[in-house]
Amino acid sequence: MGQMDTTGGADAPRPSWFKDLFNGVGYLFRGLAWAARHPAQWLLGLVPALIVLAVYAAGLIALAWNLGDMARWATPFADDWSSGLRDAARVIAGVAIYGSALFLAVVTFTAVTLLVGDPFYEAISVRVEESQGGAPPEPDVPLPTQIGRAIGDAVVLGLIALLFGVVFFAGGFIPVAGQTVVPVAAACVSGCLLAGELTSIALERRGLLRRDRFAVLRRHRPLVLGFGVATFVVFLVPLAAVVMMPPAVAGATLMVRERLIVS
Repeated sequence: MGQMDTTGGADAPRPSWFKDLFNGVGYLFRGLAWAARHPAQWLLGLVPALIVLAVYAAGLIALAWNLGDMARWATPFADDWSSGLRDAARVIAGVAIYGSALFLAVVTFTAVTLLVGDPFYEAISVRVEESQGGAPPEPDVPLPTQIGRAIGDAVVLGLIALLFGVVFFAGGFIPVAGQTVVPVAAACVSGCLLAGELTSIALERRGLLRRDRFAVLRRHRPLVLGFGVATFVVFLVPLAAVVMMPPAVAGATLMVRERLIVS
């Protein structure tokens, strides 16, 4: 394999912003096509996703069951309002609370699933690379260090997602914008975070730590955004996050190999 260009091909001609955006979406479908040709790898990747899904589903069901009480807790200022205004405020609060929880769940689902199923998804990513001409050698990093970095990345992502979740929760109370602009912004942020997690496997194999990975992703914003938002939208469909985790890992690996890092 030739010399690696860790600049992410910065000196190469760049496609237009919209072309890159749709190319990013295309990598998710290419990952789906790869997984369809390798059903054993697809089934392998379902195991950790199913485990994490069961835990997350229990949490979201419990939240839904207690959503009325939480909406009342979040809107004490509305206690003395007329019944119509009070009910409207609490409906908005409930939507904002559950929407924020769903945002956190979708974003952190990938990080937690990758952490739980690291050997599974690492194997899938390597198979993708081998099918395209060969995987780069693994960096000489002790296993405890790799585990520590994975946990650290998951914690950082969780904190970032929590911060944005609070912002989007507050934004949900803004009339009109809270039901239009805020969901779109949440999808874009979620997409970028998801793309960062899914590409981390192939980027770490090339020796890039968190700061370097983020720098590469920033240089390819539309490509990363297209891939990430498409993945986020698909993950919102019930059970799709489980079924699509292996294809998403495959698509992210293809994107790293062909566009983010020129090998």
